[in-house]
Amino acid sequence: YAPWCPACQQIELIWESFAKESEHLDITVGKVDVTQEPGLSGRFFVTTLPTIYHANDGVFRRYRGSRTLEDLEGYVLERKWEAVEPVAEWKSPSSIMMHGMAGLFHLSAWIRQIHNYLTGTLGIHVWISYAIFILATLLIGLFLGL
Repeated sequence: YAPWCPACQQIELIWESFAKESEHLDITVGKVDVTQEPGLSGRFFVTTLPTIYHANDGVFRRYRGSRTLEDLEGYVLERKWEAVEPVAEWKSPSSIMMHGMAGLFHLSAWIRQIHNYLTGTLGIHVWISYAIFILATLLIGLFLGL
């Protein structure tokens, strides 16, 4: 979820109720703020918000059903998750490829922080910051090419 997301705000009370019922359902319910954890949004390949995953014994399934408390509980109690196709092995959050994707998201957040530091703290003009990143990209490419 993300705090600014209207759909996330709409499901928030339902999700909190679902989390309170989790002990009776013998499950663990959690939520992750993708603005605070960009690596996880990359690892789980989050493209829409909110995104709900069911994980059991290292097998991940994306929940695409109705977002009512009754339907979420039914998904677990009636074991409806067994009929859902697991996430492909190469797209699984535990795969090497998704670890790499998480790394790219972390790199992206790091680059954004550097840009904000250059423009906000040091007062460098935005275009100069862009020029620094272009030059760094070219130099890194040149170095890797050698």
